[in-house]
Formats: sequence, structure tokens, C-alpha cells
Amino acid sequence: MLRITWAIVLAWLASVSPIACAQPYDPPRHTLPPPLIGQSDEDVVVQANAGITIERDRTPQAILAEHRRLDRALAGLAPQRPGVIDAYVVAVGLDSDPVFGREAREAGRVLSRRYGAAGRTIVLASSDGHAPSDLPRGSPEALAAVLARVAEVMDRKEDVLILYVTSHGVPLGIVYNDGDQGYGAISPVRLADMLESLGIARRLVMVGACYAGVFVPMLASDDSVVITAAAADRTSFGCHADSDWTFFGDALINHALRKRQSLSDANSEAVSLIATWEGASGLAPSAPQIEIGVDAKRWLAPLDARIPAAETAPVGRPATTLFDAK
Repeated sequence: MLRITWAIVLAWLASVSPIACAQPYDPPRHTLPPPLIGQSDEDVVVQANAGITIERDRTPQAILAEHRRLDRALAGLAPQRPGVIDAYVVAVGLDSDPVFGREAREAGRVLSRRYGAAGRTIVLASSDGHAPSDLPRGSPEALAAVLARVAEVMDRKEDVLILYVTSHGVPLGIVYNDGDQGYGAISPVRLADMLESLGIARRLVMVGACYAGVFVPMLASDDSVVITAAAADRTSFGCHADSDWTFFGDALINHALRKRQSLSDANSEAVSLIATWEGASGLAPSAPQIEIGVDAKRWLAPLDARIPAAETAPVGRPATTLFDAK
């Protein structure tokens, strides 16, 4: 009979790697039905226009930790430089599926580098699938607070907001869904109202979601640029939780915007890539949209002129990986 002694126990414990004992991280999942937001489709639209969100089962400690993460992000935003067209980059993943967390993070890095926005970039996102998020949560309230802070520190007559939003989409707008705890939506009316009330007229808004074209009429203006992953009546593709990119994010952020080319040329490259991927996968065209205001060139040209000469390499698995495996 083996005699177990404390020396044997301690030696065994010392030989076991903590990593080997650790359980793999399980990111938030959608397992419960969403709460009722309205009794009819019309009710839901009204609520989305008003900016409704529903939070449940948040512990006081989690709420405090979230406030602290957001406070740190807001406090770290650098002020604008007089005489310089500064870009303020906000990248947000509004759904806790890890594909959106990964895409929002890399979008923040790519856009910050392209537009010289180091110190003027905030990323809001849930987990990237590998560990709990150290970023403020991507939620309608957090986005509103960040936009308000950007409006405070920027020169709204000189500087530019670069906003990238990625999530699931429905015909009324983009969806907020954090596991089984957070629910809501941002409609075109709501986003337009926020930007207009804050006086942020100079803006490049990119919306990566199904039916994202619904945002074009409300956000388009002489001084703005709007790019969407799909037409108002079309779905986009690649938003599987296990993916690293959506089709839109992979084409526009991971490929086209890494290069020293104008935004218009980058969009054309992205549209061509998406069409190729959709055709090869037998998918209905998503018909991405772009609307460039007649006065946007006043700030777009100087920003494009500052793009780094050296392009960076795409990262992560291509968006088509799951389709290629079928």
C-alpha cells in the first residue's frame, strides 16, 4: 500500500501546472429569450428611437467595475490640437458574441493608426473569447457617454469623429445584446439624434450589421461619410460567434483600410472583396452602401494624406473560413 505523506502531496501539487488545472474561459452566451420591449413592432421601434435598454442580473460589484472601466477610458481621451484636424476613433462591439469583440478591438487599432488617433481612441467591447474583457462594455449607454466626451474635447468645427459599430442588425437598427444580461437596440433615429444634439457634424460612420443601410438616410449630410455593410433590405455575413471577422470588417478594416489609399478607393476594394466572397459562398449580395457628403472632402483629404506609407498585414482567420469548411 502506498503511504501518502505531506511530502508526496506537496511534491505532486508543485508538479501540476496552474495552467493545466485552469478551465478554459467560456465567454458570455445567449441562452435566455430577450425580455419583452413592446407589444408590437411599432412599440419596439418607438422604444429603440427612445434608446431603451434592459439590464438584469448585474451584481453591484460588476456595476461598479464597469463604471470604473468606462471612467478610465473617458479620462484618458486626449484633447484636440488647435490647427490640426484630429480624428477621434470610437470602435464598439454591441453584442457579446466574441467575433464582435475581436473585430471592434482590431478596428480600433487599424483606424487609430490610419488616422493618427493615438490617445484619441476608445474601444467598447465584450470579451474577445479568450478572457474576460478589460474594456468598457459595448452598450448604448456607454456609446452615448463616449460620444458626449468626444464632443467635449474635440473642436467640432475642425476635428472628426470616426465611428465603427459592429453587431447583429435588424430592420429597425443595430442590436445590443450582452449575454443574458443586457438587451436593447440603437435605431437610426437614435444615433442621428445623439450626433446632432452633440454637434458632431464632421463624422465618418461605419456600421457593420445586417440591414445597416437603414442608417444612411438619417446619418448622411453634406459634412459626413456613411458606410454600411448592407443595404436596408439585405443581410450581411460572417457574424458567427467563432469567427474573427465579419465579411464587412475583414474586407474594409482588415484589408482595405490598412493600405495607403483614399477612403473611396478602400471602400471600392472592400465592396469587390465582399462580392467575391459572397459569390464563392453562394450567398445573396449584401449590397454595401456608401454616402460621401459634398463638403466631407474638406476634412477627408487631409486625413487621407496622413495615412502611414507602410501597410500592415491582415490578422486573424479570414471571414470566409466557416463557409469554406462547409
